[in-house]
Amino acid sequence: MRDYDSAGIRNIAVVGHGASGKTSLVDALCFAAGSGKRHGSTKDGTALTDHLPEEIERGYSISLGCAFAEWQESKINFIDTPSSLDFQGDAIAGLAAADGALCVIGAASGVEVGTERMFRAAVARQDPVLFVVSMMDKEHADFNRVYQQIKDRLTSKVIPVEIPCGEGANFQGVINLFTQRAYMYTTGMKGEYVEQDIPAECRAQFETYRRELIEAISATNDTLLERYLDGQEIDRDTAIHGMKDAMARRDLFPLFCVSSDNMIGVRALLTELVQLMPNAYEMEEIHALTGAEGHNTVQLHARDDGPFAALVFKTLNEPHVGEVTYFRVLSGKVDTGQDVFNATRDSVEKLGHLSVPFGKERIEVTTLHAGDIGCVAKLRNTHTNDTLSTREHPVRLPGITYPETVVHFAVRATIRGEEDKLQQGLHRLHDEDPTLTVHYHPETHETIVGGMGERHLDVAMSVLRRKFGVNAELAKPRIAYRETITARAEGQGRHKKQSGGRGQFGDCWIRMGPMPRGEGYLFDDKIVGGAIPSKYVPAVDRGVQEAAARGVLAGFPLVDFRVEVYDGSTHSVDSNEMSFRMAGIQAFKSVAGKCRPVILEPLDLLEITVPDAFLGDVLGDLSGRRGAILGTESDGRQSTIRAVVPQAELHLYATQLFSLTHGYGMLTRRFSGYEQMPHESAQRVIAEHVRELEAADV
Repeated sequence: MRDYDSAGIRNIAVVGHGASGKTSLVDALCFAAGSGKRHGSTKDGTALTDHLPEEIERGYSISLGCAFAEWQESKINFIDTPSSLDFQGDAIAGLAAADGALCVIGAASGVEVGTERMFRAAVARQDPVLFVVSMMDKEHADFNRVYQQIKDRLTSKVIPVEIPCGEGANFQGVINLFTQRAYMYTTGMKGEYVEQDIPAECRAQFETYRRELIEAISATNDTLLERYLDGQEIDRDTAIHGMKDAMARRDLFPLFCVSSDNMIGVRALLTELVQLMPNAYEMEEIHALTGAEGHNTVQLHARDDGPFAALVFKTLNEPHVGEVTYFRVLSGKVDTGQDVFNATRDSVEKLGHLSVPFGKERIEVTTLHAGDIGCVAKLRNTHTNDTLSTREHPVRLPGITYPETVVHFAVRATIRGEEDKLQQGLHRLHDEDPTLTVHYHPETHETIVGGMGERHLDVAMSVLRRKFGVNAELAKPRIAYRETITARAEGQGRHKKQSGGRGQFGDCWIRMGPMPRGEGYLFDDKIVGGAIPSKYVPAVDRGVQEAAARGVLAGFPLVDFRVEVYDGSTHSVDSNEMSFRMAGIQAFKSVAGKCRPVILEPLDLLEITVPDAFLGDVLGDLSGRRGAILGTESDGRQSTIRAVVPQAELHLYATQLFSLTHGYGMLTRRFSGYEQMPHESAQRVIAEHVRELEAADV
């Protein structure tokens, strides 16, 4: 492989919905360019960028994969992203490492929810997007239908640049509207074609789309529009240049068509990627943070003579190798064996065996130039979203913003004694995939894992077993209920124990009453006349708090109450701090039950965005979950719902929302607070606590 500077490098994220043919297209593009030595298949488990055992077993991408094609004096880096919404974290990372997106849409399935989400994510990053209709050789393929769907559901600025000659089993080639020529392909070869005049049966369709293309390009440029209105011919090179400029401004989105299996349109697509997609040098400057506090900014450009700066966008743990770090060079160049500075963690790393990724392989190189994508193994303290730079010019690049987790489970090792291995494995998986979160819940004493969906966590457990040898099981997380009191009461706590020799004696009287929600716990010393020596009063406080932590009704902590200790008695010999701590425990037990205790349940504030067509179904489902609707807002296309819902009703709610809205619903949730639980629901929680105690005794 030859060296390429930033003007010869193009970084393209390949995105789309599941089963749209992304991975097959990347495989075909690399095979047509000669960098791939065989034409792989996702069905056979031989696809270039789907090489993890979990991907081969399941038949879909779960992690981003990198490959490259050398074409027309350019190197095109492809970042094949997962299509499932469960693994959209890697799709977002792929977009962050790229300068443009290739949005793949199945010719039979058309525009789907994953298509919409990833297209809008690319546009939000202000990236140029090129559409391609894949699998044109499949039954029910319909180019015109997909074109209309893109116009209706994604953008009215889409315009075909290539149109098919035939569809389904009759798909034989493509017509390029720039060159005004037909390219007829021979299946079974490496994408070779025969250039010829446009077939008579395709002439009318060509004339229609050609006119649309020239009008669309002219409308984005005053000079071209003037030439078009004057009736002047707009030649191929001018049209291509106008299209590229319009794509950079997101004024136009070109549309192509291919069959990856039969290699039809693949070579033509490579050519158009070089002609239309921006190279790394043409991209806008990156604003990086510099200075000790990160208050200053500096502009970085993809030039070899600039200071070295690279963003780590993926970490992958490989057996027998360790962590492999994938990064995009945004400025400067770097040589193998060079020391670099991790500005994020204030540490120095040595880039030994610098490589470029190609599927599961890594091809060693001596130098990586500005704009390129590379990888290196066995860095000591570098993780996803870190910035690599130099000690002389330390900078921190803007990190990748990952979506928040929406599904949570409790996880535990199935074999006793493997808890430490489980924790280590989970944290390593988090390094690979930041959308997999791990934390310990101190109230329920469970390790909680969060992810983007059930399938996401299921795959994580499979990877945990394969890579780290830990078998783990997922369970519904316990709810961190609490208890409180709603009335005032008073009573005595008396602890007396005599077992020969010095005994124990503590006696106290307390009053208990409720506090406003969220105010916590307050202890007042109201002792007068030395009924309890001042040195023993704190022990009463500790005893009350210790008993409150075990609750009254169902073993949950009692909160939002105040205690006054106002009387008691002491013994000159047998009284001590331990005795009064036990007296405080007894006092709590005797008084708390008379204060009308209730159970508090945690609530989450949900913000849900759904298409208007699904609004009624979602509102009805929330009502069935004891949700309180705070309000809805609509922009005429979709509605945003704000609701407060008990956490006990939200396990796997994201899955239900996905089902109700056909994948279009989007959800964020935040802890809202605690509220009193309805009596019937509280009784079920208390009964469950009793059953747990009985089971423990057995």
